Amino acid sequence: MKQIKIFINRVFRAIKIDAELYEEVENDKGATFQAGLVVVISSLAAGVGALHLGASNFLLAPIMSLISWYVWAYIIYFVGVKLLPENRTKSNHGELLRTIGFSSAPGIIRIFGLTPDLMAVTFIGSAFWMLACMVVGVRSALDYKSLWRAFTVVVIAWIFQALLLFVILILFKNF
Repeated sequence: MKQIKIFINRVFRAIKIDAELYEEVENDKGATFQAGLVVVISSLAAGVGALHLGASNFLLAPIMSLISWYVWAYIIYFVGVKLLPENRTKSNHGELLRTIGFSSAPGIIRIFGLTPDLMAVTFIGSAFWMLACMVVGVRSALDYKSLWRAFTVVVIAWIFQALLLFVILILFKNF
């Protein structure tokens, strides 16, 4: 019961963009499962919010979200630690998994996208909210002083991930 209370508290703190929460989960190796759970809950919320579009991807979405979260953490690690480090930058994949996982907490509001009008508002709003959380989480995980540097890392990593997805789609278009 205590673990559930800690988890729920962390989710609310992540939603509030509490920088101390991101430092806390960065250093808590036991929070990796919790971060993955946040990713799955956020993905399921998006699935419920988009049910009016069809339920065909409802079960596939959490699996794809977990894979994307895992790859995303490696890309951010590469960009942030190898390409754009600050003097005190040090991190690892686990720290990024935890901070990035919790940064998807605002995506839980997508459950309210039950109509096309509400879906647009909740999905677009949560995307920007999750971006803000991710920038704070990346700043924590990479020990950056600057939010702008963290934002730059997130944007560059997003471009890398988009290109990777594009290549994968091209390679597997006939499957």
